[in-house]
Amino acid sequence: MNSTMSEEPDALAVVNQLRDLAADPLNRRAIVQDRGCLPGLILFMDHPSPPVVHSALLALRYLAECRANREKMKSELGMMPSLQIVIQRTTTPGETKLLASEIYDILQASNMADMDGVNEMNSCRRKAQFFLGSTNKRAKTVVLHIDGLDDSSRRNLCEEALLKIKGVISFTFQMAVQRCVVRIRSDLKAEALATAIASTKVMKAQQVVKSESGEEVLVPFQDTPVEVEQNTDLPDYLPEDESPTKEQDKAVSRVGSHPEGAASWLSTAANFLSRSFYW
Repeated sequence: MNSTMSEEPDALAVVNQLRDLAADPLNRRAIVQDRGCLPGLILFMDHPSPPVVHSALLALRYLAECRANREKMKSELGMMPSLQIVIQRTTTPGETKLLASEIYDILQASNMADMDGVNEMNSCRRKAQFFLGSTNKRAKTVVLHIDGLDDSSRRNLCEEALLKIKGVISFTFQMAVQRCVVRIRSDLKAEALATAIASTKVMKAQQVVKSESGEEVLVPFQDTPVEVEQNTDLPDYLPEDESPTKEQDKAVSRVGSHPEGAASWLSTAANFLSRSFYW
């Protein structure tokens, strides 16, 4: 009993760290080339915890953004069957199912040269766009500049506030520039995010958009709070409605992580995976 209970936080911590590393394009090739991490993410897709499965899929979706990774990902033992199982499982939450379908479709089409067009040729080196290339119309991406987002405790506060909102699918932080990139259902207003962040009493959000000239502009939200529908059944990372994203007029800028730190952490993750799982 005790070993099962202690195993869960370890698995979630590992997969969340892999997800965060995969969010940086500079790390994506190294993660896929590592002998332990990709098989580990495949095994995480069969984990009993829905947050672990969803976080693993987010990491895989990031990795699939890099065109050079797709063939190896597709041919990795267990990848395509595991994605199919997640898609077909009746208990899989809506966002998780959609995410798995996106990854499956991308990898299935990886041998088609014109799949994503010319714009994705440099996807490993360009700014992280947090799945802006997704074809799903039921969700959108909102980029927030958050005044006061300047340390890990504030980040935790912000995470807690966003996780309470029904319709938030996922988010990543860019701490160096005080930004948060949020995927939300298309019917959820961005003002709801601002209201939730303002409820922390120590942070305030503005929306990052592009002007007609292509420059980034900060647009303040109205001071009047809007009603926020809250998640009542809250998983550790994501909610339960329908989802992924697209809103091309929102600007996203990337904050690079440190490849040397990523490499050392990958080794730690691989050791954990080899201890915890087997084929």
